[in-house]
Amino acid sequence: MLLPIELDAHSAVPIYLQIVQQVRQRIASGELAEGTLLPPERTLAKSLGVNRSTVVSAYRELKRSALVEARVGRGTTVLAFPSRHGGRVEQDSSLPWRLLFRESVRQGSDPLVRDLLEMAGREDVIPFSVGLPSPDLLPLALMRSVAKALDGELGPASLLQCPTEGVPEFREELARWMHRQEIQCSAGEVLVLSGSQQGLDLAARVFLDPQDVVVVDEPTYFGALQAFRGARARIIPVPSDAEGMVTEVLESVLERHRPKFIYTLPTFKNPVGGVMSLARRRHLLELAARHQVPVLEDDPYSPLRYDGDALPSLKAMDDKGVVIYLSTFSKILFPGLRLGWIVAPEPVVRQFALVKQSVDLHSDTPGQWMMTRFLKEGLLDRHIEVVKEHYARRRDLMHQALQRTAPKGMRWERPEGGFYVWCRLPREVERSRLISAAAEAGVSFLPGWSCYVEDPGTSFIRLNFSFPREDQIEPGVSRLMEAVARSSAGSRSTVGSGVGTRPIV
Repeated sequence: MLLPIELDAHSAVPIYLQIVQQVRQRIASGELAEGTLLPPERTLAKSLGVNRSTVVSAYRELKRSALVEARVGRGTTVLAFPSRHGGRVEQDSSLPWRLLFRESVRQGSDPLVRDLLEMAGREDVIPFSVGLPSPDLLPLALMRSVAKALDGELGPASLLQCPTEGVPEFREELARWMHRQEIQCSAGEVLVLSGSQQGLDLAARVFLDPQDVVVVDEPTYFGALQAFRGARARIIPVPSDAEGMVTEVLESVLERHRPKFIYTLPTFKNPVGGVMSLARRRHLLELAARHQVPVLEDDPYSPLRYDGDALPSLKAMDDKGVVIYLSTFSKILFPGLRLGWIVAPEPVVRQFALVKQSVDLHSDTPGQWMMTRFLKEGLLDRHIEVVKEHYARRRDLMHQALQRTAPKGMRWERPEGGFYVWCRLPREVERSRLISAAAEAGVSFLPGWSCYVEDPGTSFIRLNFSFPREDQIEPGVSRLMEAVARSSAGSRSTVGSGVGTRPIV
């Protein structure tokens, strides 16, 4: 839809606030009803002749005022306003809940993860957007067998509370599993988490005050950006190339700033799928030790290597005690168990545990006992070998489908492991048109621009090959590449002109 907005370039009121005021008036009058889809930021900016950043600021202010909501796959929609009769706004007896939320919560609450998880269950969509393991490969029979054995051995104990740090037997097994990955630690240096996302949240709670600095290698995991933004941190990006984080740039950043920590995914990085080189790993650790800045190493994908030689984790190389290691079972086994862990010096584990106990007391007890058995009997290692064979085949199917169907100007690399193929779109592709075209094609992707601190300018998309079935990959890629081709600035396609199309990203 078009918004009839009149801007006054000579007014003392900033342009973005002029947009806010006029949209607010139309919502209050009922002209913009609840559920109305507002134009995409770029489309509105073009129609008004202003920079996209101006519209972004206006939409952000409307969200802060609880007048609109932005959701992945749905765009920006108008929220409910107090009841209207005959164009007059009347007092509503219900509380204005959104206006009562903390400002930092309203600013930092991005529904992207929620929307992607919802999308994973839609049967009408070929899902390249989610970062989940294949549901077809879950070892359900083995899980039932383990659960039955635990019930006979432990009885009610497997369903009772446990220490905040985790079930002691589970922490011992995790420490042994870390030893096999050349990470030397004791059970006291292991803290069990409710998924690795909780580790990011706890890191933000423990380390970050408003306006504290966090360094990330960009592009990066959008869930980490959400956690750090929610803590109102200043996020400083360091670019990455084929060897990972450009540590020469990091060095200059550390000389100018005093960050609370450096966040990085050095192995099969989400979203790009790349691996930090050994030389860069050494340089990063040397810089962190010299400047006394901790490194938060997020490592959910390293067991899923299909080609090439494995590199040691940063934690395995750390001889100065600067690395906090974070990982999860959600990517390699059962995502619904929500079990992750950190390996860190005991003072860090103790502080994380104190904060965690106020959040959820402790992580899932039955899941911890189940994973104890999976680790102790080697069941996890055998499962990893099985899924690696399947995921390698799915990766190759996606790579081959891209080779056959990608339009001119599309760029990507075949990853050695992990879940993702990172694609650079042809320069002429328009994002808003691609979102609509993908919706019509019934295929999803993760918009790469969500993985940057600021808009990167160049457009990327992340495609997941682990979650969709093998028979979905070739047709899904073909349909998505057709959507890419139809979304170029020179295309005569009428993509997006239909009424009621719900974007799927």
